[in-house]
Amino acid sequence: MNMNNTPHISVVSPIYCAEKIVSELVGQLHRNLATITEDYEIILVNDASPDNSWEVIISECEKDKRVKGIDLSRNFGQHYAITAGLHYSKGEWVVVMDCDLQDRPDEIPNLYRKAQEGYDSVFAQRVKRKDLFIKRLFSKIFYAFFSYLTETKQDPMVANFGIYNKKVIDAILAMKDTTRFFPTMVQWVGFRKFYLPVQHSDRYEGRTSYSFIKLVNLALNTIIAFSDKPLRLMVKIGFFMAMVSFLFAVAYFLLYFMGKIEVLGFTTMVLSLWFLSGFVILILGIIGLYIGKTFENVKKRPVFIVKDEVNV
Repeated sequence: MNMNNTPHISVVSPIYCAEKIVSELVGQLHRNLATITEDYEIILVNDASPDNSWEVIISECEKDKRVKGIDLSRNFGQHYAITAGLHYSKGEWVVVMDCDLQDRPDEIPNLYRKAQEGYDSVFAQRVKRKDLFIKRLFSKIFYAFFSYLTETKQDPMVANFGIYNKKVIDAILAMKDTTRFFPTMVQWVGFRKFYLPVQHSDRYEGRTSYSFIKLVNLALNTIIAFSDKPLRLMVKIGFFMAMVSFLFAVAYFLLYFMGKIEVLGFTTMVLSLWFLSGFVILILGIIGLYIGKTFENVKKRPVFIVKDEVNV
């Protein structure tokens, strides 16, 4: 560390079910960060992993004081664990990466060199994702849908991995949203950005903890937290349906007086009733989701709780 005990680079990585990966991750980080500077810190945030990840983190912390361990009181989720790590980071530059080694530590020097050209955020743009097909497909659909709803450009090849100036991290931490999704938050705060193509590796060990249901819930919560466009779309659709209904009413009114309608259509009435009722319930459901998120924000609960710390 330098004279004021401030590291030049901080690496933040959320840890979950990675007891067989942590030591390899830390070893690779040491080797690659040493090519840049000796003034660095590695912050490993254990998101209440059910295996022995925390014990392995403690062991790595005992070997090198530059490795810091944060143990959360319960499983808050990946992006909340990232937020916890960002709160503890002190570096001028902060690297955020997953723990499964699909984000390659040997790409960090490349990200750092590009950042020195005057960029505040350098995102790792995966050339070829090594995820399962269903995950890649869902990611493309989500980002396309999310880009439309938020009216922002979202790249499915970019996730958490990247290097960010401290002022970018401070801006993200100033956001008081209870729903945390790091890729969107770092896009929202702005600053000068660059997308650097990087290699993406297979998972070092095990498989992802994100199930399809978890991914759907994450997508739904993120869309609601970062966009009110679904509400505006409902207003437009409702107006369109009202206009169509009015035109049908005028048409049937004229046909009735022209003697063209002898028996009113029972099927038409039933289908219209079910369709409109379902649409009204859908609108109420969307409004309810927004009210629920507003309720969560009003409570102002902490987005993470730390149970234990090592070398902090």
